[in-house]
Amino acid sequence: MSFRGKRKDGEGLASDENDDHAPPNKVSKISSAVDSDDSDDVVVCEISKNRRVSVRNWNGKIWVDIREFYVKDGKQLPGKKGISLSLDQWNVLRDHAEAIDKALAENS
Repeated sequence: MSFRGKRKDGEGLASDENDDHAPPNKVSKISSAVDSDDSDDVVVCEISKNRRVSVRNWNGKIWVDIREFYVKDGKQLPGKKGISLSLDQWNVLRDHAEAIDKALAENS
């Protein structure tokens, strides 16, 4: 007879009653940039109430950040929803702004 899973004391299947090997508690993934202002952020504009465009210097590189923010404990924090564009990516997007406007006009 074959059993799938771990055996406990040689009999039966393992149960979760005595979980001596519990996983460690999860730590919040809020970056250290929130606690200390190591990154240089320049807010260029607020697109809407919770969305903004900023230029930031992070790890020695300049990024154009388009991101949603949320409020926690009275502080506005960056959310997961957003995109950070390198200067090369930003230049490609900017160069195609006219084509994007044209496509928007055609689909409106």
